[in-house]
Amino acid sequence: MVDLTDYLWIVWLVFILVCVIIELLTLDFTFLMIAVGSVAGLGANLLGWDWWVQILVAGAVSVLLLLLIRPVLLGLMNRNAASVPPSNVAALIGMGGRVSSTVADLGGLVRLDNGETWTARLSPGGAPARIDPGERVRVSAIEGSTAVVVPDERIP
Repeated sequence: MVDLTDYLWIVWLVFILVCVIIELLTLDFTFLMIAVGSVAGLGANLLGWDWWVQILVAGAVSVLLLLLIRPVLLGLMNRNAASVPPSNVAALIGMGGRVSSTVADLGGLVRLDNGETWTARLSPGGAPARIDPGERVRVSAIEGSTAVVVPDERIP
């Protein structure tokens, strides 16, 4: 009769491979830590330890890595996230521009400092009834494809 525990190393290798593949798809370092813990279980297998000790070793190493190493790796990955300049619509908030076509409550055109021309309307709340062409404005919000603007002198 064949003892299946003699081939447990194959199960460890397959499990490690599956964890690495899942990690490549998720990029969250969770399955990477489990894969490294499984390598420790494989090492216990190669040392001839019982199957339940192999599982305990793999579990303990995985938990330690998840609690100690994973937060450090995530911190290193996200360290530069705060220094990345805003892009797309977020980059337009606060940008200055010059009125191309009279901007009133119902609309107008504004040429922003980045060279783009946007439809624009006045921001509610004490703004003048209209802003004439050539005057400076600042974008306070983006609503759909319309820039909500205020006169430049109102921005502190």
